Amino acid sequence: MKLSEILRLVWINLIQNKFKVVLTSIGIVVGAATIVMVIAIGRGGQMDVADQFKNLNAGAIDISYEQSSDSSSSNSKSSSKSGLSGKSSNGNSESGNRGQDGFGGGQGMPQMQGGGEMQGGGMPGGFGGFMQGGKSSESSKINQEKITLSEDDMDDLKTFLPGISDITISYTTKSDVDGGDLDDAESYTIAGVKNNYAGMSNLTMAAGSFIESSDETNKEKVCVLGYSVAKEIFGSVKDAYDSTIYIDDRAYVVNGVISEVGTVSSGISPDDSIFIPYSTGVKYIVGTDANQTITVIASDVDKVDTVMENIQSVLAENYPNAEFTITDAGSKMEAAAESNNTLTTLLIAMAAIVFIVGGIGIMNVLFVSVKERTKEIGILKAIGCTKKDILIEFLLEACFISILGGILGVLLSFGITPVVEHFDVRVELSVFGAALAVVFAVFTGTVFGFYPALKASKLVPVEALNEE
Repeated sequence: MKLSEILRLVWINLIQNKFKVVLTSIGIVVGAATIVMVIAIGRGGQMDVADQFKNLNAGAIDISYEQSSDSSSSNSKSSSKSGLSGKSSNGNSESGNRGQDGFGGGQGMPQMQGGGEMQGGGMPGGFGGFMQGGKSSESSKINQEKITLSEDDMDDLKTFLPGISDITISYTTKSDVDGGDLDDAESYTIAGVKNNYAGMSNLTMAAGSFIESSDETNKEKVCVLGYSVAKEIFGSVKDAYDSTIYIDDRAYVVNGVISEVGTVSSGISPDDSIFIPYSTGVKYIVGTDANQTITVIASDVDKVDTVMENIQSVLAENYPNAEFTITDAGSKMEAAAESNNTLTTLLIAMAAIVFIVGGIGIMNVLFVSVKERTKEIGILKAIGCTKKDILIEFLLEACFISILGGILGVLLSFGITPVVEHFDVRVELSVFGAALAVVFAVFTGTVFGFYPALKASKLVPVEALNEE
């Protein structure tokens, strides 16, 4: 039997059973749509990861400290430098071995006030725990001192830390900002940074220039706006450049606007922040209360772990027993990529299950079709059709149903993409995904349609013609 005649028979059977064909292809439609969306969401996730960290150096390491309520002077840099020794029963460093200085002018302790006097110039470790009444409470209060990373710590790391190419320090705070098109003052994130911050974070300028070293040295009241902030306050980058805004009622000249980034770098979202010189912010806005973050760049990305260990060692000299939060950009990238891969794997598993269900549906329908068309098969064999002809006919029917389902599935994926994107999921459709979905559909139809087709081809003509 000629292939053209087989194709004609297949077409006639599909046209005469349109409703059955549509119902049979539903499983394949869903499976194909799932495949397209899996690939699209996976690619979107990969692009999100790339965009999220495009302004981070893979060797970047952030160092910060979160003050706990029970942090004490044993963790403070000043206590370490004063040569304190001995610990009390609660783990706090005491004032023993201070020599003749006692508490007078020592860096490790604030001056005593009012009735909080302590007996003796220097006390052995652990004595403070036995003080009576308010004196014990006052001693505990004195022993507690906030740890704040500073430029001195940055200089220590720069001096004693091997294997780094650059280092900077920054902080963020919230302040009221007025000016431009704002009707009333609004709260914005203010980031105090050094002049090398932009280079370390791979930031580019849409207009103007970033903070200069002279701005930092002279504590100039200048600022650099994030892309979103510039548009919110002035309406455009052009209008924002060289304008004036007011931060806590002080005038700051806009030196430049950062190009749109859409990501977070060292805990700072550039698009939504206003950058000012580090020293300017310390003088006019945050004082000494800011929680600074020190960022270092490892010279060799493969030695980031070693640099992190060395950072802890250097800081331990200044802050014994303090636990700093040290994170590297590479780990963040890997974690984000792993999360995306996990999601993609789950979606692929879902698509596989859907395809299997759809394939089983095709198999069941073809089995029913073989049963219904037993006499037809008998007639075809009686007029000279071979087993191969019957096998090809039923396989082609299964393939056409699968192709139809695959195409409809691809169209469905295009239709539901806006719905998925509405839930802030990035979808990147591709020709590869659509082609792969159709290929999988055909493969599924062929695999699951083979056995029913084989069974049909093996029917004995006489028995088939006598089938009731």
